[in-house]
Parts: sequence; structure tokens; C-alpha cells
Amino acid sequence: MAVANLPDEAKLLRNFSRCQDWEQRYLYMMELGERLPPMTDEEHTSSNFIEGCQSQVWIAVELNENKQLILAGDSDAGIVKGLVALVIILFQGKTVEQALTTDIKHYFSSLALESHLTPSRTQGLHAMVTTLLKRISAFAGA
Repeated sequence: MAVANLPDEAKLLRNFSRCQDWEQRYLYMMELGERLPPMTDEEHTSSNFIEGCQSQVWIAVELNENKQLILAGDSDAGIVKGLVALVIILFQGKTVEQALTTDIKHYFSSLALESHLTPSRTQGLHAMVTTLLKRISAFAGA
């Protein structure tokens, strides 16, 4: 699985705060989505598909040899693909234990996402995180 060239959480928060308005933040999110490497046909499977999103979303997750999470993602919609990138930044490189104890609400609150997303995108974002946490918890003890 190809690893995306994305900023870490701290750099993301800095870059987001430098955006002058929400239009710039949406453009930045879409840029992050464009940085995601293309997923292979083998990764565009039903097991990687995220139910509950208005757009089509796939997120693949596996553990590397150091027991760190490696994620890949894709969507058919630009802003949603940016949201996929934000979710990947949140979990990429963490151990299962770190991912399962991540303060997701604080992360999204720091980005002020929910107050600027449509209800359907907010619902999709929650579906991504909920599904991903279930998949990550399956690695517990691995």
C-alpha cells in the first residue's frame, strides 16, 4: 500500500489555522485529498468501502512490520477525499493502542469541521471514523 505524503497532525492544524476563511480551508482539504496516492483495484473492495457516506469512500488499513497503522483512502468527491485525508492524518503511523485512545473529538473540534460541513458530510465523516475504529480494534493483540 502506497503511503500518502501528508502533513502530521501538528502541521495540519498550523496550516489550517493559517487559512483566511473556509473557502481556503476547503481548497486546502481538497489539495490534501489530491495528495493521496491512487488506490489499486484490489484496494477498491467492499471490505474497504465505508457505508454511511453520501459519496463513495474507501479506506484500507493494515499494520506494518513495526505494528504501526498504514492507511490508504479514496473518494469520488473532492471535498470528501479531503476528509478522507484528514482521517488518514489522524491515524497514520500510530499503534493500535494509540489510535483507539486518540481524542478524535478534540482533533475535529480544533479544525472546527462540524460547524462548516453539511449534515450529510458530517454524518459521512462520523461513519468513516466509526468504521475505521472497528477495523483498527480488530488488530488489537496482533
